[in-house]
Amino acid sequence: MNEPSTLPPLTPSTLYLVATPIGNLEDITLRAIRVLRECDVIAAEDTRHTGVLLKHLGIQKTMISYHAHNEARRTQEIVERLERGEKVALVTDAGTPGISDPGERVVKAALTAGFRAEAVPGACALVAALTASGLPTTEFHFIGFLPHKSGQRRRELERLKTASGTLALYESPFRVEKLLGELAEVMPDRQVVLARELTKKFEEFLRGTPAELAELLEKRSVKGEFVVLIAPATDAAG
Repeated sequence: MNEPSTLPPLTPSTLYLVATPIGNLEDITLRAIRVLRECDVIAAEDTRHTGVLLKHLGIQKTMISYHAHNEARRTQEIVERLERGEKVALVTDAGTPGISDPGERVVKAALTAGFRAEAVPGACALVAALTASGLPTTEFHFIGFLPHKSGQRRRELERLKTASGTLALYESPFRVEKLLGELAEVMPDRQVVLARELTKKFEEFLRGTPAELAELLEKRSVKGEFVVLIAPATDAAG
């Protein structure tokens, strides 16, 4: 016979921000599993993707989609659910909601309406890459994804090159070589770490100057999302 749980029940009218694995399915906390099991509804960036995770965990739960193209409508629906006392879990495809993924808008709306938002911490590609990069972790600046347009990207990199602390950003495999070319012009002497396939079978950290890494990637195919870490400037001139 199972012992009755001594853990406190979930709080009604609360939005739970649940971090999910970024690759390795073992990287989910016991608390996250309990929240997903006990909530009333899961708002998922991709219900099919989250469905795979829930099946792996043996959880059956009502899901609604919440992504960049329906944020306004779904945010209102989620606030209405909170008004009815429901416990809503928000998840993205991988990692922590709100970090370069949907989440910021609905959190702000829930708080403005007087409801609670509670973080259920866990996997985050930024933190995983930074801690294993070998670059300074005392101070860092997270940029997320750079703009797609070349002029805007160049201006952003120029602005960032005098920042103190490690720079951290996300990049797709389709633009990482372009980024290295831009870094070779703006910050040619910096040490750069490319982290890819984090927590997965083919996890890899590549280290070198922008030019060295660009030459390396020319000789191989690149897959998977990248976390790009750039060593701090040694002086104001970068």
